[in-house]
Amino acid sequence: MTHSLLTTSDKTPLSAGLYIVATPIGNLGDITIRAVDILQRCDLIACEDTRVTGKLLKALDISKPMQRYDDHSGEGARQKLLDAARESAVALVSDAGTPIISDPGFRLVSEAREAGVDVTTLPGPCAAIAGLTLSALPNDRFMFGGFLPTKEKARRELLEELGGVDATLIFYESSPRLVKSLAAIDALWPAREIAVAREITKLHEECRKGSASELAAHYLTQPPKGEIVLMVGPPEEQTFEGDKDALLAEALKTLKPSQAASQVAKATGLDRKELYGRALELKK
Repeated sequence: MTHSLLTTSDKTPLSAGLYIVATPIGNLGDITIRAVDILQRCDLIACEDTRVTGKLLKALDISKPMQRYDDHSGEGARQKLLDAARESAVALVSDAGTPIISDPGFRLVSEAREAGVDVTTLPGPCAAIAGLTLSALPNDRFMFGGFLPTKEKARRELLEELGGVDATLIFYESSPRLVKSLAAIDALWPAREIAVAREITKLHEECRKGSASELAAHYLTQPPKGEIVLMVGPPEEQTFEGDKDALLAEALKTLKPSQAASQVAKATGLDRKELYGRALELKK
């Protein structure tokens, strides 16, 4: 990165308001010229972690007052930032990527707009979009699902809820939980194409594709590191022409409705949620 190319000559004060500033997700070279300009000229920076943002500012040779603002910040901290944004320029940043996208800031921006505070956004790096571009999965329609729940039951229920969405699903996941999430996906959609993107924009950037079971087997032997974007291809058009009721009825002889639905879904590729509803009807 050539710092001189990112330095602006505009020294005029910024208008009062809240500026949403996207920051690099790994490679410092992804900072935008406009982001540097706003960080140079703002009066205060609201950030998740002052240590993380401090490193970014040091690399850019910028010195500004910072106020910590994260999901644990109370009404008092938010009100202090709103009061400041009424009279001066406040930049909102996250540790990496675009603020508010599975990061703190929603309430702050919402209340700023309600209070008549000017809000300006600066587009920039976003791991979800970067992961999608790497994946080569269908991108004409996609849905961002944020972080998958950590509890097994909640994770399964969310995946079941989104199973019928005709779009590529995008999730954020931590490396220690990746294999469990892949196993949950495999139980529901063994035939769908999955992509795992990690260390995006960094030296060891990787995007691996395959079925959920193939990827789970790989990461069991080679535990992943770094931030992860987990993507699930859209459902394929259902072509099963057999008697699903007969299959469900047979499965229900020995299995609970939920288990019968899972078994038939895996065998036919049909939607598990719909099969579960039908299984409950047949059970009655």
